[in-house]
Amino acid sequence: MLVSIPTARSFASILLLTSCVSAVNLECNHVRVDGKKFDLSQLGGPHSILVQDTEAHPAKSNTTWTIDICQALTKPKDTKGSPKEDWCPNYTRVCGVTKSWNPYEDPDVLHPITEKVIPVAGEFSVSGHGGPLDPTFTRLKTSDSDAEGVEIGLHGGRFDGRKQRAVVSFICDTEWSGNEGNEEGEKDKRRRRRGDTDKEKDEDEDDDGDKGDDGDKGDGERYKQDPKSALQFVSYQYEEDGKNSMDVLRLNWRTKYACEGALNDDDDNNNTGSKKAGWGFFTWFILILFLGIAAYLIFGSWLNYNRYGARGWDLLPHGDTIRDIPYLFKDWSRKVVDTVAGSHSRGGYSAV
Repeated sequence: MLVSIPTARSFASILLLTSCVSAVNLECNHVRVDGKKFDLSQLGGPHSILVQDTEAHPAKSNTTWTIDICQALTKPKDTKGSPKEDWCPNYTRVCGVTKSWNPYEDPDVLHPITEKVIPVAGEFSVSGHGGPLDPTFTRLKTSDSDAEGVEIGLHGGRFDGRKQRAVVSFICDTEWSGNEGNEEGEKDKRRRRRGDTDKEKDEDEDDDGDKGDDGDKGDGERYKQDPKSALQFVSYQYEEDGKNSMDVLRLNWRTKYACEGALNDDDDNNNTGSKKAGWGFFTWFILILFLGIAAYLIFGSWLNYNRYGARGWDLLPHGDTIRDIPYLFKDWSRKVVDTVAGSHSRGGYSAV
């Protein structure tokens, strides 16, 4: 009895955990809002945008915001040996990592210091370190925005005692796949860590008379990011909304997959294409052969019935031949077996 009670409790906990996870699961390939369907599975995998704080002095500072719309983030491969505190916790969907360095002591950003790790959104009710993901969906056309697409709100995170929330606006733009800026070569990693998001900056610096130590500081913008990235940082700030006051991260994501009707059009095109591809010469040949045989049997049966008053097997044209098909096939199979067996027998004289 002492063993069965904890076992039952453990089993119940597993069932509760499984039902909780399945209830809040975000299916990126099947997002439906206001009767519109969106398939964002092509945007799956970790996507990051590095944002430099141009007002950080004397040290440099930047934050890498990473999101995976389809599943929890996993540990990157190029951070082996880093402290556990430098990582987003398990079950995180949206995370921010802020790093700083002294440009005079470490100009190549070889040893940046992790200032903070912000788990913005994730299914933290599983680990007990936060709340549920609780995704919410809003069609942009029904909101105050003039854009087309879908807005997804993700929850669950906590940082410095405050609730966190991520609001990602997937904006329809047929010119963007949504994966632009996510690929990064080895040559760009140091430039990205410094916050030099313009790949041609090094070549253009000498010819630019307005260059400064802090980049585009004259435009009044505090943050600088890669303009060629489909994923764009909008803001991260504390927003008060009655009892739901929290830190909110806002991201814009331009992609053709956020266009209304894109999923239906793709489905129609895929279905049409698959049908056209399947109805090739061989398929048409089988279909015509089947229809020809069926027409011959039907017409022959009708003719035998009306002309000779035939019944049963006699209705079928060449009924005797059709009835003999199993025996003909049996004889043909036997001849094939005898021929194959005879080809392996030894010829010439037999041993005495």
